[in-house]
Amino acid sequence: MAETDRAGPSEERTEVELEEKPYHDKTSAFCEIRKRELGLSQPTDFSRRVGGSEALVKRMTEYGKLHGHKGCVNTVCFNSKGDILVSGSDDKDIIFWDWAVKTKTLSYNSGHSENVFQARIMPFSDDCTVISSAADGQVRVGKIKEDCEVSTKQIGSHRGRVRKIAIEPGSSHVFYSCGEDGLVQHFDLRSPSPTKLFICSSIRGNRRLPLNGIVIDPRNPNFFSIGGVDEYARLYDLRMHHQTDPLIDQPVELFCPNHLIKSNGIHVTGLSYSNTSELLVSYNDELIYLFTKDMGMEPDLQSVPQDDSEKNEKIKKPQVYVGHRNAQTVKGPSFFGLRDEYLVSGSDCGHVYIWRKKGGELICMMHGDKYIVNCIEPHPYFPFLATSGFDKSIKLWTPTAIRSTPLPRNAEKVMEANKAGREARVQSTPDIIMHVLRLQRRQAFAYIERRPAAHGSDGEDEGREGILVEFSNDEDGEDEDPRGCSIT
Repeated sequence: MAETDRAGPSEERTEVELEEKPYHDKTSAFCEIRKRELGLSQPTDFSRRVGGSEALVKRMTEYGKLHGHKGCVNTVCFNSKGDILVSGSDDKDIIFWDWAVKTKTLSYNSGHSENVFQARIMPFSDDCTVISSAADGQVRVGKIKEDCEVSTKQIGSHRGRVRKIAIEPGSSHVFYSCGEDGLVQHFDLRSPSPTKLFICSSIRGNRRLPLNGIVIDPRNPNFFSIGGVDEYARLYDLRMHHQTDPLIDQPVELFCPNHLIKSNGIHVTGLSYSNTSELLVSYNDELIYLFTKDMGMEPDLQSVPQDDSEKNEKIKKPQVYVGHRNAQTVKGPSFFGLRDEYLVSGSDCGHVYIWRKKGGELICMMHGDKYIVNCIEPHPYFPFLATSGFDKSIKLWTPTAIRSTPLPRNAEKVMEANKAGREARVQSTPDIIMHVLRLQRRQAFAYIERRPAAHGSDGEDEGREGILVEFSNDEDGEDEDPRGCSIT
């Protein structure tokens, strides 16, 4: 190289300083890679640390889109190995994807007569057994044959929609369902019919409580939690329901932020367990809360502390996560990272939110849908995400950005609009609510700005802003009125 082509000492030093700056963080993925190269960390420790590295999480960017559904995508779920993604939609189809190459490998009609709300591949089934639930109240199982033909049959039912099913950890046969009829059922694919465990009843009076979610404790499958149309997440011990009369509602503990106790109009939309039995609960038009085991209350309303009780100061408060909006659909939060270092959730503003679990700081905010991000599915082993919402495509996210991505320029405005929407709902003034919803939509669309298309993009987003303002329909049909999709 000629002398004149070489950078001067000061330029070299500046360049090196800029390059080495990320390495100062002991949790940096690059630091962990260096340790692995030197043999200073074990393979298992390396994968866990790198998989949860904040340096990688902040580089999340859109990897691509999966096109194939003809309706809103209500569920996305990885198989146990993480190489297959399964999805269900308002079009009643269930699709298998080789997501890494963005290819559809199998599509079949679920047999449901209404919108599919959840579809999951049973573990240890060679990815040939799929269970699903839907708005028609049915629970179905699909069996994939060697010639890729699929046979489906109904194995259970509820009176009303069935939003969630939960697979027992480590089992290839056992799972649970909950529905709007308040019924919780236990399924074993080796048995001809499900077992009715109990009907969830309201704390205030003896009435059925419509349920939105059910999750099983990964550390002890005897414990599971449900949430529905009131403010309490309920913890149950399966062993108690095998020893008592059927259909008797006997929760072990209740979980609820103190300020929401005995509140009206607030209900649980989604729950999630961490690998250490922490319980994450999301509320409609409220916030997301993280509970530990010692935050449970006795399942007796009379024992619940009042707002003016002196005991409030001694009660351990859950960690709270703010910024998003959860009003128009039934959204569920998830843990993210191999050690559950982060939390993720969709939002009515069309963004994907990622918070640091400890402290609740928002570290990432990505535009994921033209209207609402409904579903977020973390990959079981790597820092990848699959998301879906009112768009008819599925978005894939990987930490492949060249550099850390800061929060969007209009992040504060979007979150302020979300907050104003929650406050307007509390005030229950229709004119204010409509004004805030219009403001929220404008702020969400404002982020669809002139940014370069992500790697692998098919150009779908070009001219997107004009399409949204005019609400015209394109070939993909992703601009249709969201009111035609699944809204509570």
